[in-house]
Amino acid sequence: MYKYNSEELYEYTVEKLRGVGVELEEIAEIVQELQKPYIPDLSLDRCLESVKSVISKRESIHAILTGLAIDEMCEKNLLDEPLQSIIYDDEGLYGIDEILPLGIINMYGTIGLTNFGYLDKKKIGVIDELDKKKRTDKVTTFADDLIAAIAAAAAARIAHSNQK
Repeated sequence: MYKYNSEELYEYTVEKLRGVGVELEEIAEIVQELQKPYIPDLSLDRCLESVKSVISKRESIHAILTGLAIDEMCEKNLLDEPLQSIIYDDEGLYGIDEILPLGIINMYGTIGLTNFGYLDKKKIGVIDELDKKKRTDKVTTFADDLIAAIAAAAAARIAHSNQK
């Protein structure tokens, strides 16, 4: 079995995100929107750097790849019932799609957690677009929450580094 180094895992993860239609810049835009009230001159480049930093963590990579694999398996109808229907329909009481991304959030404290809750409800930017893909044949039950977690963590990372 092949062992991936950190750079290979990061690149593979970014490609998997692109596979569900997500560019890192779109996540950075969400980060910027979250932090703009607190850091008015926050650049998109700084937000993108923070997104990349969050994604490069091994724990983030594992959560992202696991969640996207579950979405993909569901898309291919490879899960047993009733799990297949629960994930496909993104049932409201199925919370595992929010629990898995907490592995990303937990690295960045309560700011990350509150940002995640906000994004999970508001579904701004690409998060909303992923959520709406559920009306097509694409399954994004985990993807939208993973993107929200990455954005929330990246925003928290900036907030922590901006403490005076």
